[in-house]
Amino acid sequence: MTESPNPVPAFEANTAPDTAGTVNAARKIAVVGSGYMGGGIAQVLALGGARVALADVSAEVAQKNFERLLAESDEFVAAGLFPQGSTEVLKENLWAARDIEEAVADADFIEEAVPEVIAIKHQTLARISAAARPDAIIGSNTSTISIADLSEPVTNPERFLGVHFSNPSPFIPGVEIIPHAGTSAATVGAVRELVHAAGKQTAVVKDVTGFVLNRLQYALFHEAAQLVEQEIATAEDIDTLVRTTFGFRLPFFGPFAIADMAGLDVYNFCYKSLQTDFPERFATPKILTDLVEAGKLGTKSGAGFLNVPAERTPELIAYRNKAYVAMQQLLEDLGPAPIS
Repeated sequence: MTESPNPVPAFEANTAPDTAGTVNAARKIAVVGSGYMGGGIAQVLALGGARVALADVSAEVAQKNFERLLAESDEFVAAGLFPQGSTEVLKENLWAARDIEEAVADADFIEEAVPEVIAIKHQTLARISAAARPDAIIGSNTSTISIADLSEPVTNPERFLGVHFSNPSPFIPGVEIIPHAGTSAATVGAVRELVHAAGKQTAVVKDVTGFVLNRLQYALFHEAAQLVEQEIATAEDIDTLVRTTFGFRLPFFGPFAIADMAGLDVYNFCYKSLQTDFPERFATPKILTDLVEAGKLGTKSGAGFLNVPAERTPELIAYRNKAYVAMQQLLEDLGPAPIS
């Protein structure tokens, strides 16, 4: 494959949001794969102000999904989930292409969102790469496949990376940005700005199996499934515990902030307790041991994983308490989820 040194991202000059905080309308984007995930991503980017082409296996499928996205938008507006006028914005900014080649021909950024089968993705990415401008950035919404492996059919692979939205993409704010070893820094920066301008938050992670999101998600599920298999608790009771204890904190604090507030010495002791029955599964992470041995115990010592100064602890605790009360009120207002 041919490579060009230090390519300039096609939309690098247009990454500043306008006064409304939206993506510059001159930016052209294509989403290849217009199903549930791809369609949701297209909604996000189009509502951000970009001109977005939808492509799929046929013009008919792309058009059908275009119409579905407009109907969904009407429903979301009626339910108060999308702002008033969203469907009109989508009608202006979103369009269904005849095929992949038409969709990507003049695109600055292309997001591949076809099924999670490497052969299908390779075939699709080869078509995208052949038809797109050589400076267009190409992203994949893969959740598990190596970005380096996916980059093989892409010419100028320094412009290729993972851009992993979560389901449902219109309503989940986090996006994983996954460069492979050859992705340029300019490409990463340009895509982060594009995603931020569409109202999302990004985290840049390395190209390893499962990336970060799914390694964490499946680690929790694996332990939960074993607890059910061993008849330690029912699936319903485990879900209740997750929702009402540590899961209750997660919208506000990640695992390292939670550990810092609890005390890293407490975490270190709990690991030792777990090791009485599970010495290998719950081996103490070296990074935790090193911090404890250095006297860095979290917020109470002013240093830990996140190094929150001790004098800010009262402010942090006040925010925490306010956040948890607000979360409880939100849950009461929504009522229980319609699961059982």
